[in-house]
Amino acid sequence: MPLTKRQASAPELTLPPPYSAVRLREFGDAFAHALVLAPQRGAGTLVYVGRFDVAEFAVVLEPADPLTQARRAFYAGMTSLADALAATAPPETAIHIEWPDALYVNWGLVGGGRLAWPKKADEDKIPPWLVFGAIIRTSSATGPDPGLTPDVTALVEEGFAEVDASNIIESFARNLMQTLNAWQEEGFAAVSKSYFGRLSRERGQRYEIADCGDLLIHRDSGEIERLQLVERLTQPSWLDLVSRGSL
Repeated sequence: MPLTKRQASAPELTLPPPYSAVRLREFGDAFAHALVLAPQRGAGTLVYVGRFDVAEFAVVLEPADPLTQARRAFYAGMTSLADALAATAPPETAIHIEWPDALYVNWGLVGGGRLAWPKKADEDKIPPWLVFGAIIRTSSATGPDPGLTPDVTALVEEGFAEVDASNIIESFARNLMQTLNAWQEEGFAAVSKSYFGRLSRERGQRYEIADCGDLLIHRDSGEIERLQLVERLTQPSWLDLVSRGSL
């Protein structure tokens, strides 16, 4: 669904150290641009697109673990993204994650996250960088047939009347620092606990994140199902639906 009207560019961000903001024009691609900048600019580089209708951004991370384990940073990013929405949500707003990458508000898809790493990186070595990117629809979109995407929504439609793209990105940046600090001080269990607090789950199942980032589902029957993170990261489940309504 294309937007009927483009809105003015968003204001400059106010970010704490060690972030360094790079702003793109309205039609920029924050994720792609962050991949280009990552080898030169390094950790803390946050690329964003100056728009009101979506919060589109990507941040460069400097992992301390081999790639196979470092991808768990994706869960830190998703937790921080959900917390950023929760901080400004109206009372009783339901915010949950569909594993691994889609973010829902009141059971309507608003966006999600994605992760990239150097193409030739060795699984058993520490990669020079990771990039976590996200798109969140903030404003309503209309099109010739709104029924094409009935399960997609936007923050303004869910009561986030005073929230704009800059608020979301700034809140994410602060939450990400807190989440990564908790990981460093308390171990990855602090991240997985926060993530599972937002995850859409079924009763009678116990969830665990493997060292490689895969999701392990323990059922009462004793069966264990493994969902592979890398496989899902190569094709974000939410991206086409959200882009159709916002780009």
